[in-house]
Amino acid sequence: MGDIRPGPPQLRPGRALAHTTGASGSGSPHRSDGHAPQTPRGARRPGPDGRPGTTPPVPGRPTSFFLRSPFFLLGLPALLFALITWQVVADGPLLRLDERVSRALLHPDRASELLADLGNIQVAVPILAVVLGYVALRARRTGTDRWWVPATAGAVLMALVPALIIPLKELTARHGTPVMPPGPGYFPSGHTATAAVAYGSATLLLLPWLRTAWARRALVALCALAVLGVSFGLVRRGYHWPLDVVASWFLCAVLLGSLWLFLNGRGRDRTPRSSPSAEHS
Repeated sequence: MGDIRPGPPQLRPGRALAHTTGASGSGSPHRSDGHAPQTPRGARRPGPDGRPGTTPPVPGRPTSFFLRSPFFLLGLPALLFALITWQVVADGPLLRLDERVSRALLHPDRASELLADLGNIQVAVPILAVVLGYVALRARRTGTDRWWVPATAGAVLMALVPALIIPLKELTARHGTPVMPPGPGYFPSGHTATAAVAYGSATLLLLPWLRTAWARRALVALCALAVLGVSFGLVRRGYHWPLDVVASWFLCAVLLGSLWLFLNGRGRDRTPRSSPSAEHS
């Protein structure tokens, strides 16, 4: 009884030494058996103060961040659209190149007319409407919070197309190609904008519901082919100058980039609904 003393237990030196320096005295703070560390954290080189250093940067992250930055998605296309619009309004030298490219590609035929028709409101908007309904139904069945928001965002974006294109046509008052009736109102291309926003919005809304990477790549490729097909048909048929089409690309890149940022931001902030059993437990 005389050996029992009050106070905290004392660590035995042997056990402490084994956990701090390892059995072989290597001085490694991660392993006590003397073997080389097997994890990336354990393989870090020590910093100047003796503590573990930082891990090397992950390849590809800066590029991914750049591609997803608001400037790349919104600012750069808006800047290029403003540059083309300025050239059209000021009758700049870029229009001379535009006319030469148009003469080289101009060849009205039935195939180009059919491709251009894919940008008609009667074709593109119903396709988007079907996708909006499908996405809303899937989100509602899975119990997604505010399931109607993505479909509504796609519909609003489509409604913005005429609200933007019509005033721009009146502002620029550019005349059509030689094969079109005389008169202004050809810049930017409304058919291109309709196709890009309708098919692009449908693609962005469908991507989260596709299970495989192959299916997602195939959908993006199909959307790109549809928009490029409409653009080529418009220029080859003579409905629009090439710059009319390219300007619509950049304008729609701003619209679709805004939708992409909205959908991704909502996906990160959304929290799943609590089940009734969990709320009452």
